Amino acid sequence: MTDSVPSDQAASGAGPAGPTDPAGWLTLPDVAERLDLSISKVHQMIRDRELLAVRRDGVRRIPTDLVANRTVLKHLPGVLTLLTDAGYDDEAALRWLYEPDDTLSGGTPAATLGGDHAREVKRRAQALGF
Repeated sequence: MTDSVPSDQAASGAGPAGPTDPAGWLTLPDVAERLDLSISKVHQMIRDRELLAVRRDGVRRIPTDLVANRTVLKHLPGVLTLLTDAGYDDEAALRWLYEPDDTLSGGTPAATLGGDHAREVKRRAQALGF
């Protein structure tokens, strides 16, 4: 896992979403509360690639839509592992997850992970390693 430094494009943090930025962010304490976990368990989930956290305005944040209700999106850990294996750091994985793609039912890989076509996102992430 890498602790990414904000890119120039996304350094504004919780401001308006760009073409590769999520619409909303959660801080780690917010995620712990939403998932009813300790903050140390959230840190462990990030280390284990079950969640994606990047620094925005000096604070580690997680895209809101990657935490569905009281759980993490089902296929997210597998996709993060595949992206890591393909050489993506946290910032690159975030860009890939939020890159608009009209061929996906959700419009982006991140949005599609929450729907019926999540396996297609996994297949595409797997293909990046080749």
